Amino acid sequence: MNSTPATSRRKLLQFGAAALPLAAFGSALPSVARAATAAGGATALRMPAEEDRHVRTFMAWPALSSVWGNSLGAVRRDIAKVAYAISRYEPVVLLARPSQAADARYLCGSGAYYGIDVIEIANDDLWIRDFGPTFVVGPGAIAGVDTNFNGWGKTAAPYAQPFAHDAVAAETLLGQYGVNRIQASFVGEGGSLETDGQGTLLATVSSLVNGNRNPGKSQDQVEQAMKAALGIDKVIWVPGLAGQDITDCHIDCLARFTAPGKVILDKPGRGADSKWIAVYEETARILRSATDAQGRALTVTELPGPDRSAIRGQGNDFLSSYTNYYTVNGAVIAPQFGDAYADGLAYTILQSAYPSRNIVQLNIDNIASGGGGIHCATQSQPVVPPLA
Repeated sequence: MNSTPATSRRKLLQFGAAALPLAAFGSALPSVARAATAAGGATALRMPAEEDRHVRTFMAWPALSSVWGNSLGAVRRDIAKVAYAISRYEPVVLLARPSQAADARYLCGSGAYYGIDVIEIANDDLWIRDFGPTFVVGPGAIAGVDTNFNGWGKTAAPYAQPFAHDAVAAETLLGQYGVNRIQASFVGEGGSLETDGQGTLLATVSSLVNGNRNPGKSQDQVEQAMKAALGIDKVIWVPGLAGQDITDCHIDCLARFTAPGKVILDKPGRGADSKWIAVYEETARILRSATDAQGRALTVTELPGPDRSAIRGQGNDFLSSYTNYYTVNGAVIAPQFGDAYADGLAYTILQSAYPSRNIVQLNIDNIASGGGGIHCATQSQPVVPPLA
């Protein structure tokens, strides 16, 4: 019996974007993508740099007091603050459970220049970077890669938390916006993927080549799956550190591309645990000897963290990383932690790295207390490149 069109499409999209030219998608692509095919192009889709123009930013409303306890209200106020800051530069879409959408609209308020649109899609927590889609684009085309979020593989860990709604949010969101879904053949999170937009990916071994995400898969197998789904030519691996935080050391708290060939590296501040200093030192050694997909040596700029004794946040889970910033159209949205010297130095380094953008620093201590930051709480939908 012949497969239905829907079944055929599901089977096709599982192979990933880079493995197939646009023509292979045929009617499964939206009309703008079919226009690229009609023009004779065979360009594969590729994960763009975050610095590229965005259509919008996606965020999510933290839903569960069982996760945040008495801090839930304060965390929601931080999310509203971040959403408002981003909305000065580009539209924001905020996912919220239907029963919580009215409260989200109220706390996000009015006056946002580009607007904050609250849409009713059930979720569990705010970390949309990890459970939301990772977008890939090509001339006239866009798709969203679903990286099969499994709660960071922490189902049996003491700090496991509910993720059933988050696990299907990417598919629901893509369907609502009419963007085709590619189901990756690996398990990971958006925070574990950092690209220059020219085919180079940074990643930690600890967060991806890990039995809690990809059991039985070698590093090479995981790498090939990421290359296929994201249109990547070269992966630069750093070891990271497994089992010491809920993400197993995501790359977006450690090293970020600011431009092709240029990387910002998080340097733990005074009072940091020795294990994170060791991660930084090993990452610095690897990056300074690495070349990207184009054969360029990397220029590494260190971004020192705050003095742990001077920051406002408390607890071992507090993420005191300036590197977990988020680039939007015309600005960089970054944390500040109450260490005046380190906050000022971070501002200066980020302004030098992004001279054409405003640097906007926000107190997000309540979010940071949960082990994440501004980048973890956001996901960008890129502008579709024009047809050649």
